[in-house]
Amino acid sequence: MSDIKPLRSLAAGYLTGLDLSPIDRAWEFIRERHAGQYYVTGEPYIDHLLAVGSTLASMRLDMDTIVAGLLHGTLKESVATMEELTKKFGHDVANIVDGATRITKVKYNSQLAHEAENIRKLLLAMGADIRVLLVKLADRLQDMLNLDAVDEEERRTKARETMDLYAPLASRIGIEWLKRELEDLAFRYLLPAEFADLAAHMESTMAERQTYVDEVIGILHQKLKANKIVPVRIIGRPKHLYSIYKKLIAQRIPLERVYDKVAFRIIVRTVKECYQALGTVHADWPPVPGRIKDWISAPKSNNYQSLHTTVAGPHGHFIEIQIRTEEMDRVAQEGVAAHWAYKEGQKISSGDARLFKDLKRLVQSLQEVEDPSEFMESVRGELFEPDVFALTPTGEVRELPRGSTPIDFAYAIHSEVGDTCVGAKVNGQIVQLKHELQSGDIVEILTQKNQHPRRAWLQVVKTSRARTRIRQYLRREEKERSLKLGREICERELKKYNINLRGLLKSGHLRLLLKQLKCSTLEDMLVRVGSGSITVPHLLRTLEPEEFREAEEKRRIAEMIDRAQRAAEGAKSGAARRTTIDIDGVDGMLIKISQCCRPVPGDAIIGFITTGSGISVHKADCPNLQATDPARWLDISWSGAPNATYRAGLLIRSENRKNLLADISSIISADDADIVEVNARTTVENVAELNILIEVVNLAHLQRLQQHLLQMPEVMEVRRR
Repeated sequence: MSDIKPLRSLAAGYLTGLDLSPIDRAWEFIRERHAGQYYVTGEPYIDHLLAVGSTLASMRLDMDTIVAGLLHGTLKESVATMEELTKKFGHDVANIVDGATRITKVKYNSQLAHEAENIRKLLLAMGADIRVLLVKLADRLQDMLNLDAVDEEERRTKARETMDLYAPLASRIGIEWLKRELEDLAFRYLLPAEFADLAAHMESTMAERQTYVDEVIGILHQKLKANKIVPVRIIGRPKHLYSIYKKLIAQRIPLERVYDKVAFRIIVRTVKECYQALGTVHADWPPVPGRIKDWISAPKSNNYQSLHTTVAGPHGHFIEIQIRTEEMDRVAQEGVAAHWAYKEGQKISSGDARLFKDLKRLVQSLQEVEDPSEFMESVRGELFEPDVFALTPTGEVRELPRGSTPIDFAYAIHSEVGDTCVGAKVNGQIVQLKHELQSGDIVEILTQKNQHPRRAWLQVVKTSRARTRIRQYLRREEKERSLKLGREICERELKKYNINLRGLLKSGHLRLLLKQLKCSTLEDMLVRVGSGSITVPHLLRTLEPEEFREAEEKRRIAEMIDRAQRAAEGAKSGAARRTTIDIDGVDGMLIKISQCCRPVPGDAIIGFITTGSGISVHKADCPNLQATDPARWLDISWSGAPNATYRAGLLIRSENRKNLLADISSIISADDADIVEVNARTTVENVAELNILIEVVNLAHLQRLQQHLLQMPEVMEVRRR
């Protein structure tokens, strides 16, 4: 049977003097409420809850977090209510359980919007109380340890989610042992063959590796003692499998050439001894250039402090050595849990304060991203492993991914600095904004008040924070343009029917109009009209009375038929319809546009020299052209005649309804295109198929028209023919 005693013993070991009865009460509560429920392994569900609580206690967390870990399934399984939890265990416990429950059903490869919304909930809950994330991480660790009990699809889904979200979050709050564990477990299920090969190799070389570890530790003790440094301890441990695999992929080398499979850690008593030990190591073992990192004077954002160096050690093998104090080592392993801010009477450290501030800034920046795909991109981008550590002129460190530019650095300082960035100095020298930063660079950002983000910046920035801010600015700019254009379009079109926006506001019809158009505000409607997502015909249909619509439909159809008849008569009078068009590459020859593919300016074209009929102009991918003799092809390109029009055929497939032809005609007319010919039929499935011959100025004109036609709700397809 499950036993609460080991958990109580763990908690009693550090929660000295505290009443442990909340743990007992939580245990009795879940035993009663989850009776008869089973975990995916087939074991009682309370065993899983006990394992989560024990993991949290092993991290030496506060009482409320342990109790919340025991209770974290109660709301998910609907065996308790928030009111019950609050009454029995207090507000903090209830809120942690609620936060962990609301983000339990994140499905990594499910519908994108659903996935993004659940991860957004996780980040919000994490920003409100970091203990929500700690409970989720402990829960996820237990799920990963028992992943063999679920089917293949769920295994891969959970493993991918763990690798992309939970392991990076564990790293972000500095719990390095948990990050390593989650990565290796995810690696096992995402790349089972690679995992098995690497694990087998590490197992087969264990004895050889241990001999080498013992040799290196002995040498280090001798070197340090000779320099009057007495280390607290020296540890040699194998690197975790996923970190070795990443090195294989990044450096594209075989496993045999990865020499630093073991990391050595020298623990000393003082910061001064850290630097003395580093000098001692480098005295006999030459360091690898660029691999010395000082995170003592400039700690990572998750409070990590240590000296790192890679040296050519005994037998020419490269070995990584980390040097730090005992307190630094504790923080490196336990992260945010090392000096827990929620412990009774304990004041929050400056490092933890900076970490919490950074996490809140992360949550705030991601909350501003609305598009689900962009949100997911931003989440993954924010949880990067930093490769570049650059400094401000005052010595503040900014952590960035490899390839980052001064623009990324500017946005890492503050969004306003990024928005107004005009240049940068790196190590005192002016550089281009696309310059790639290196670790140790001192970066000074130059700003001007009238500067603003450029679309071209998106091509050079690496951080999701910079990319998100630039996109937000560009969207605001686009919205302002759409608002202005939408207002002009509405005022112009409504004026034709003696309607204006002010009149709509006074008459009270605006509320009905917005409801029918599914817009929240007048500004929303104007922006959507300006962007083309609400077409003018759609707007007018919403405003016009039914009788007027019918009369207008008859007028439009009559006008369209008349135009088509006149065009047909013109075509008869010029049977060959040949014209001389100014096209580069052809001089003084008769030109005709091929009617099989009907190219328009903007299309890639090729001329075909006909027998006695001049040059026929085809689209480069025209099937008829491809069947001809290439020896008679001629390289040509469009030029001149900016006001000329060209005929193009469109096939429109749509759900059949009343007024369809009139609305299509209105959109074509609103886009300044002319209809030459219309052929329409209705299929047995009540799908309207319209073959329309129109006159446009160029390819961009034609594509814009196609886009506006596709915005009609019932239109299924618009393509050239």
